Formats: sequence, C-alpha cells, structure tokens
Amino acid sequence: MHYVDGLECSEFDREVFTELREGGLACVTVTCGYWGDALESMDSLAAWRQLERENADLIAIARTAADVERIAAGGRTAILLGFQNSAFLAGRIRFVELFADLGVRVAQLTYNIQNDIGASCYDDPDSGLTRFGREVVAEMNRVGMAIDLSHVGDRTSIEAIEHSAKPVAVTHANAASLVPHRRNKSDEVLKGLAARGGVLGVSGYRNISGPYAESIDKWAEMVARTVDLIGIEHVGIGTDLGRKVTFEHLQWMRQGRWSMQPQYGAGSASNPGKQPPLPWFPDTRAFPAKEEALRRHGFDESSVAAVMGGNWLRFYAEVLPGGGTDQPSREE
Repeated sequence: MHYVDGLECSEFDREVFTELREGGLACVTVTCGYWGDALESMDSLAAWRQLERENADLIAIARTAADVERIAAGGRTAILLGFQNSAFLAGRIRFVELFADLGVRVAQLTYNIQNDIGASCYDDPDSGLTRFGREVVAEMNRVGMAIDLSHVGDRTSIEAIEHSAKPVAVTHANAASLVPHRRNKSDEVLKGLAARGGVLGVSGYRNISGPYAESIDKWAEMVARTVDLIGIEHVGIGTDLGRKVTFEHLQWMRQGRWSMQPQYGAGSASNPGKQPPLPWFPDTRAFPAKEEALRRHGFDESSVAAVMGGNWLRFYAEVLPGGGTDQPSREE
C-alpha cells in the first residue's frame, strides 16, 4: 500500500523530509509558491533542486507517474512540484510548457483572488473561466501538468472540469455539504469532478473541517461521507499540512502583495491566527494512524488502499507524462 499526500504547504527541510520517510509517504505534492512572478518561481524551483541534492537519500523529484513508483520502490519519497496559483505564468501561455520542462507537475488555477484565468472561491461574482483560462487548461493537459481547483470558485471550477480533456483534482478541500465554507467545494463541482475521473484530497485543516477535525475517527467519518457522495475511486488525502509555517508565512499566503488590508483566507476576523497542529495528526509520521482509522470505520482493504494513495497514483498515471517516455526523468 502506498501513502500519498495530495498537497502540503510545509516549509521543507531535512527534519520534515525525515518525517515523510518515517510516515511511509510514497509521494507528496509540495507548494513551490503562491504569488511569485516567473523569476521568483524559477528561484523556488532552483531551491528545490538544491534540496533534492542535499537530501537525495530521502527524497527525489518526480516528473512522471513512473518516477513516482520507482522512487517509492527505492525507499524514498517522490516529490511532485506544484504551485497554489498560476502567477508563475505571468500571463504567458507558452510558459505552461516552459515550467513543465522545469518539472512543475501540479498547478492551481487561482488562489484567493481573481486572476487572468478565473475566479477564486472568495470572489463575487464568479465570472467563470476566461479565454486565457481555456487555453491554459488545454496546454496543461498537453504537457502533463495536473489542474488543481482547491481555491477556485465554483463556476470557474465547473467550466475547467468541462473544458479539460483529462481528469482534474481538488488536492486539499472538503465537501461544502458536509462543512459549509467558501473554501470547500459544492456537490455540483465534486460530482462533476468525479464524473470525469478526478480526485478530491480530503483535508483535516481545522478551518475547513469543522467538527470532523476533532478526532481521527471523526475525520474517517468525513472520508466515509465523502465516499458516499462521489464514490470510492475519487477520494484521497490532501492534508494541507503546514509544518514549520509561521504566522508571517500565513500572512503572505493570504495577502501577498495585492492587499494592504487584513486578509483571513479560510480563517476570519474572530479566528485570524495560525491553527494549532491537530493532536492526532501533528505531522506525516501519523499517516499510518489514518489507515487504521479507516479500517475502524468499516473500510475494506481495497478501499483503504485507494484512499490512502491508490486513487492519487491512478490519477497521476492518467494526467502526468507517462512512464518516463513523454519527458525523461532527470535521473535517467
């Protein structure tokens, strides 16, 4: 059984990489940036290459679905490079292929505010996928970059699902019908995503998990109710874990350079701060406890394997460049 985390926003270092290995993580999608322009984003990718060199006994950057399997089989954690916004494109359609060549494999269309692709979950009204957005979706399909809709508005999400020729993902969110919150996804979005073969990474982040963050068994209940909604083949894990993220990091995530006013993201004026770690999931070393919680909740072995990582691996096989043939691994 492979464990896969659909998204983390942690500040990675050797200690956190060691936690990945001790938790048995086969693969994790990391956050390389939120608001950075093309040059800042390239600098982040260059820093990740250095991290890979310095921690080559623990991790390796994956470019293909076959890389993920190979790296995991060798006892390391495969890293998928991702961005939680499309600011790295700088409005240039040809940069999709350029950043794919640099190893980017996951990109969220929007973050917490409207951009030139579409609307965020916090925008009113949501005017939908733009003409540029439609070209970006098609180009991401072509080069093997997974489309992430986690912070994207509902109308923009639905249109992206419909326009995409490949399955899309919500790497880290929950069903709004279970936990009403603008950051969570409507049943219409989730059912559309599932109908096209996509995957939702169920999160335990306190601000969007409500009562289901109270215990690991409540989290397993949320997983079960999500499976009832969209089917076992479309549910995975996306922790949105923020190991070593400070309040200053959180302010940057929420505010970037676009606002001089306080921005609360998934929080609120009454709940503005960094959320404390979950006692039952302080870091990725607790991944095996999630497996056991799903079993306690009645999931059979094949269903546990699907949620813990199998569904993400199937998704990557369909969306990322295939088997090292479309784009060569850097280690070949």
